[in-house]
Amino acid sequence: MLFLILQALVLYSCTRLSWRVLRRFVVKTDLNNIPGPPAASFWKGNFRQLFNVDGWGFHKSVAETCTLAHLRFLFGANSKRKTVLITPMQEKQLYIFDPKALHHIIVKDQYVYEESDQFINQPIGEHHRKQRKMLNPVFSIAHMRNMVPIFYDVAYKLQSAFTRKVAQGSQEIDVVPWMARTALELIGQSGLGWSFDTLEEGAPMHPFCYAVKHLIPTNMRLMLARTYIFPYVAHIGPAWLQRWVVDILPWKNLHRLRDIVDTMHNTSTQIFEEKKRALREGDEAIAKQVGQGKDIMSILMRANMQAADEDRLPDSEVLAQVTLTFAAMDTTSNALSRILYILATHTDAQNKLRAELHAACNAGDLSYDDLVSLPYLDAVCRETLRLNSGPNNTTVNISILNSNRNPAVWGPDAGEWKPERWLGGLPDTVIDAHVPGIYSHLMTFLGGGRACIGFKFSQLEMKVVLSLLVRRFTFAPAEGKDIVWEMNGIVSPSVKGSTGPPSQLPLKVTLLK
Repeated sequence: MLFLILQALVLYSCTRLSWRVLRRFVVKTDLNNIPGPPAASFWKGNFRQLFNVDGWGFHKSVAETCTLAHLRFLFGANSKRKTVLITPMQEKQLYIFDPKALHHIIVKDQYVYEESDQFINQPIGEHHRKQRKMLNPVFSIAHMRNMVPIFYDVAYKLQSAFTRKVAQGSQEIDVVPWMARTALELIGQSGLGWSFDTLEEGAPMHPFCYAVKHLIPTNMRLMLARTYIFPYVAHIGPAWLQRWVVDILPWKNLHRLRDIVDTMHNTSTQIFEEKKRALREGDEAIAKQVGQGKDIMSILMRANMQAADEDRLPDSEVLAQVTLTFAAMDTTSNALSRILYILATHTDAQNKLRAELHAACNAGDLSYDDLVSLPYLDAVCRETLRLNSGPNNTTVNISILNSNRNPAVWGPDAGEWKPERWLGGLPDTVIDAHVPGIYSHLMTFLGGGRACIGFKFSQLEMKVVLSLLVRRFTFAPAEGKDIVWEMNGIVSPSVKGSTGPPSQLPLKVTLLK
């Protein structure tokens, strides 16, 4: 049986590979007329350049050198920043960051341009719209206001942990694990009504936190297989057979991904079943849970129970929403790490932000309205998310990185970190570009029907944490540590030449007197 399956897979793969190679020479498309960078490999094309952890230079060179003049009539006068990339087996893909092209793909024709097959089991079309309809009310402004006390409770635990570490003087602190633990606890309590971490020094990392933190790096190591193998075999045979094949294959990274998924699934199931039990038992049981039923998952489950039959989601899809922790945790923790690093290397900006926070906090903690209205805090967040968003690439490769750094839109200083650009009014080129992003003329949180549904949630989390940390501590670069930022799907920091953890960001932290 196994021999026949392997025979069929080998025959299928060889046939498909042969056609992909032959097609390069016999089939011509309009993309053949579009310029692009030379392929680094006959077999892999630009693949390794596109998904390289040190691919900053490649993305920059593509944006600077490639044009597509003959498509200007379709996308307008500024639509010359497009190029063709060559991927494995010489499949051609379009790479874009022109605002009008993005509008067509992200907004106007968003349901024509569905996600590629490498996004396995992602809802599309009407199914996706149904899920969004159920989730949208959960992220309303009214609900965000209720989240602020929970955010402060978690952020104060982080502040206390840092205070104990630096009480006797300045200390070097690797902020990456602390931001990861904090982000998981923030989304755990407010999103799931669940506590994962006490945020105490020496407390073990919850297995779910470890799994979520290593999901993207492990996926990146499997990028070639995810793109050109997994989509074609994901629906072959029943689940037990797929699991058996995964288990017997001598593939270390695949086994690591299997274990990560198992941890996430088992934890998600535990949380979901506890929520169902509390909802069945009534208000008294709900009041005993973390968040007292005000968390996103509890609200979603109650709304789903009350929904009309045609709108109700099956339990499997509600359970899948626990993956919000992945989206909310890793991106928020890395954004916080990046902001602290930038403030450490821009002491004037750090002092300016601290002065604004102190002036606003005379009567205690900042309210929701205060947090969203502080101009410099908002400018620091916006500018960091503009300049340091990671690339996002599919068959039509949407370059978030180059869209947010486009000099034709943001001006000649587009590559610099300047929060002041948000304080005096944006230039007409930004307004007139009509970038289809949901947030601040940026593509960081995408746009259209696939925009990040929790972007305001993430912003609020970051502002609460920063409001406490920057008021209490000063941050400076660690001596003798060269920090590099790697494209691991989600951009993450590491110490150049270090043999320590793959993701780390040591900063010198000092307690303010």
